[in-house]
Order: sequence, then C-alpha cells, then structure tokens
Amino acid sequence: MKADTLRWGAAHIVFIAVLLALGEWLTVNRWLDPTFVGQPSGVIKFLWNNIATGKLWTDLGWTMAGTLISFALGSSAAMAVGLLFVAFPKVEKFLDPYLNAMNVMPRIALAPLFILWFGLGLGSKIAVGCSLTFFIVLSSTVAGIRGVSQDHVTLCKTLGASAVTTFFQVTLPGAVPVIFSGLRLGLIYAMLGVIGAEIIASEKGLGQSLAYLGSTFEVNGVMALLLVLALLGVAVVRTMTWLEKRLLHWQ
Repeated sequence: MKADTLRWGAAHIVFIAVLLALGEWLTVNRWLDPTFVGQPSGVIKFLWNNIATGKLWTDLGWTMAGTLISFALGSSAAMAVGLLFVAFPKVEKFLDPYLNAMNVMPRIALAPLFILWFGLGLGSKIAVGCSLTFFIVLSSTVAGIRGVSQDHVTLCKTLGASAVTTFFQVTLPGAVPVIFSGLRLGLIYAMLGVIGAEIIASEKGLGQSLAYLGSTFEVNGVMALLLVLALLGVAVVRTMTWLEKRLLHWQ
C-alpha cells in the first residue's frame, strides 16, 4: 500500500513537472501569449515573493478565518433548525415556503447588502458564507435523520430505551453519513461565499487580492492565487473526508 502511494505520488510529480515545462516552453516561444495566460516561472516567482513578504499568509489567514467562522455558525444553526423540523413537522411545513424562497435566491447577489450592513470587514464575509452553508446543512440534517431505519427506532422503544438514548445511540449515528456529506459541501460553499464577497469588496483576503490583480492585468498573480485556491479546496475536501472516516470507523 505504501509503495503504491509513493508510485502515485511520483507519477503526479512527474505529470505536474511536464505540464509546467510545457507551459514554460509554449509561453517563451510565444505559442501562448503570457499576457493572457501567464507564465509558470512568473507564477512561481509571484508565489515566492508573496510567501517571503508574508502577504500570502495574511490573506490566507483572513480568508480561512471567515470561512471557518461562517461554517461553524451556519452549520450549527442549520443542525439546530433541522432537529426542530424533525421534532415538529408542522413547524417545517409552515416555514418551508419561506425557506425555499430564501434558498433559491442567489446569496452572492446579497453581498452588497451584507457589506452595507456589516461593513468591509470580516462580518460581511461571514454573513455570505453562513447564508450559503445554512441551507445545505439543513437539508442534509433533515434527510439524514429521517432516513434512519424506523425498525431500529421501534426496536429500541420496545426494549425500553428512552427517547434521548434512542436518539444518541441509534438515530444520530445512523444519520451521520448523510449529515457529514452536507457538512463537507457546506464548508466548500462557505469558502466560496467568503471569497466571492472578498472579490466584490474587502479590506483583505485572497478574493480581494485576486480582484486587485485582475484589475491591474497581473495575470501571473491571478494564476498563482487560483492555484492557491485550488490547493486550498483540495485540502478542505481531504480534511473533511479524513474526519468523516475517523467518525465512522465503527461502520
């Protein structure tokens, strides 16, 4: 298994090196215009300079802080509301039209309003991230709990288990896989919401830097930050997948 992992890692390194070399050759020989697509050496130089000066770490920390806070607030609220809906279906039936109306609304279009309410700081970014995370985690929470086998729940009641014991020992563990799928997607959308709001208007963050570099036609910088965002997204998905496996090791 370890040897296979090393072989796959080496294959990916070789593949990336070939792509970089090909891109450098194409841009140096003007088969591709670096003004529009950037140049691998320029991208690497940009990353190195921003890492050395610390600006990249500042922007990355700002963006990740907004992402994690918005994810924590949005997912917590969503799971609480989801439990309420499962316990009181009439409340869900009453609120369903309003929630559907808010869910189909493009929340990124509300970013200017959030910026007006909460300012250019982290608050407006958290508001956008929360609005995206909430509905994803809410739907997965309700679906996960209601998808648990009712035969198991009935058996627990027959054996005299209390409602609290049944919930924590049967219902919640059975719903975790579906809920965690929503949490993983919710974290990704929280990051997308924060970055989108930063692009519109922000004091700091990767999105703000991306918007500035794009407006000044610094293509190497744009490509470098897009690479950072791609790696950040992969890291988020891998982390959530690892955490899900740890929580579901009993399956």
